[in-house]
Amino acid sequence: MMEPRAHNFEDLSIGMSASVSKQLDETSIEQFADLSGDHNPVHLDEAFAATTMFKTRIAHGMLSASLISTVIGMQLPGQGTIYLSQSLSFRAPVRCGDTVVARVEIVEIDARRRRVTLACTASVGQTVVLDGEAKVLVPERS
Repeated sequence: MMEPRAHNFEDLSIGMSASVSKQLDETSIEQFADLSGDHNPVHLDEAFAATTMFKTRIAHGMLSASLISTVIGMQLPGQGTIYLSQSLSFRAPVRCGDTVVARVEIVEIDARRRRVTLACTASVGQTVVLDGEAKVLVPERS
């Protein structure tokens, strides 16, 4: 379990980054399917998945993407951060058992509105499986 962080807006600077990693195993895929209601057989049925372009089961794209939310809400900027928007492009599949590393980096700071733009990626090894951009609202120091 990672130690939660809570950066105040005043503590942030362009270039700051943070990441988390998680192995997306059978249990996490099944739990995500139950939580989200997405029981697409490409995620849960090996025989069905074998007939697809992937040739094997793949994790839900949004399961990998949810790790970006983990980084933002727990590390950078951290607790108290409010999501405003997120864009995502899915680049490659994540297979059952893969370890996904989600990373965010501050690329823009709007001091007037207390908003921060983060470049977001998720990778398996050297392969970027998704990328995008998040905009968040960060608490000020009290």
